[in-house]
Order: sequence, then C-alpha cells, then structure tokens
Amino acid sequence: MRVVIQRVSSASVTIDGQVRSAIGQGLLVLLGIGPEDGAEDIDWLVRKVAGLRIFNDDEGVMNRSVVEVGGEALVVSQFTLMASTKKGNRPSYIGAAGHEHAIPMYEAFCAALSAAIGRPVGTGEFGADMKVSLLNDGPVTICIDSRNRI
Repeated sequence: MRVVIQRVSSASVTIDGQVRSAIGQGLLVLLGIGPEDGAEDIDWLVRKVAGLRIFNDDEGVMNRSVVEVGGEALVVSQFTLMASTKKGNRPSYIGAAGHEHAIPMYEAFCAALSAAIGRPVGTGEFGADMKVSLLNDGPVTICIDSRNRI
C-alpha cells in the first residue's frame, strides 16, 4: 500500500462537474493499493498518516500532526501509484489490486483514518474520472510505502 501525502491549505475532488468532497487545511492523501495489502497495512499507514508531524508549531517548526491542528483529510484512490516503470516507457499497473480487493481496502482505510483524526474524511469515487485540485502548503509532500517499514 502506498500513499502520497500533501499538506494542503485546501483540496477538492470534482466528478462530472460536481464537487464530491472539499477540505480546508489538512492532508490530501493519494492511496494506491496492491493485491497483497491487508488490514495490517491499513493500521500501520493510518497511524503514520494521522501522526505525521508536518504542520508548523508556534515557532514555525514542523512539529504538529493533522490531529493537533484540527485539520481535515481527503483520500483519493490512485491505482497509478502502484505503477512499475522498470521496463520500457509505458508504465505497467499489474501491481495494482483489482476492484474486488481494492474497494473494500479503500473504504476501510478511509474509515480508519476518520476514526484516527476524529472527523469525517472526504473521499473521491473509486474508479471515477476525478479532477483533484489542491493548494499545496509549503510545499510539503511525503511518500510512504507499507512494504518499506524499516
């Protein structure tokens, strides 16, 4: 399971011209799910995402989590995060989970993150053509892969 986390001043997801979800200050989380990912990946990643100290404290040092600043989260499924670019110039997405595995994992991740930060999490729509807008704050962008825990 892979995430790209962006600290944002605001972010939104639009589907078919309609805003599906929008947040203010917080985290935009792009989530890629592999076929081998399970509940332990969700638990570990949610703890990392909710606990990341990437928001400034009173001295301007990145020392606060999204929970500590009362921030929001928007989670967007992104199968392209599982791309392999080892061979040729056309990415292979064979490492991405199929819908039957990925959708329940995505929903479980969103529910767990919501519980961890103590507020509802905005979502996109799995498999939809989404337009994601964001105002990256910093910019601060962090990549985490649950397969690289050490």
